[in-house]
Amino acid sequence: MKQICEYRELKSALAELAEDEYREFCMKGIPSERPFIGVRIPLVREVVKRVPDERITEFLMVEPVAIEEVLARGMMICRLPYEDIVGPCDDLNGRSWFDSQISYIDNWCTCDTFCSGVCRKIGKHWEEFLELKVDGLLGAKDEFAVRAGLVILKCGYVSEDYLAVIFDRVEGLAHREEYYVRMAIAWLVAECFIKYPEVTLGYMKVSKLPKWTYNKTISKICDSYRVDEETKEMLRKMRR
Repeated sequence: MKQICEYRELKSALAELAEDEYREFCMKGIPSERPFIGVRIPLVREVVKRVPDERITEFLMVEPVAIEEVLARGMMICRLPYEDIVGPCDDLNGRSWFDSQISYIDNWCTCDTFCSGVCRKIGKHWEEFLELKVDGLLGAKDEFAVRAGLVILKCGYVSEDYLAVIFDRVEGLAHREEYYVRMAIAWLVAECFIKYPEVTLGYMKVSKLPKWTYNKTISKICDSYRVDEETKEMLRKMRR
């Protein structure tokens, strides 16, 4: 398949894959001030694969406009080595490509897609990445920066080694009222319960999470096919 060596070619390739009905569908389910082209995420990935490695940095310097351009930018960043993703970049006056991408995120779709991709690049650097990036995101004012930190925890840190860290960080966000932050907390704690039910149940019994987030966590656990019906019934009785 023909390589994409100019950013205008990237935009043209995305436009050729646009679907009017899918664009309308996205506009209803993904609140954003950015325009939609109407390209499905797997097809955005296929377009990004056509960009040569040596062109990625050049493409990353272009200001993305449409949702799909932000998605493509995140996918290109995730093709870089870990050190280049998180390290200071001369082209960005010392900011990292990771930080620059977070600044373009204003919805759950670009947030979650980028964060899941980043988790596949962390490798052996989990502790470093937690301190270097995740904790900063969780302490941010922006709703989707905080969500990014939570999604990264959910995608990469749900393990015995990090359960205490996750519960500590979640409790520190109990005061946050934004919808997409609270949903991410519920999603994260539900994943912890599914994988480590006893420990997570102990946390939930003493948690200071607000009623909405706590009950949404139970709902998400009960939606999972990985939890038996007896456990689900027990959790339903724990609703506040």
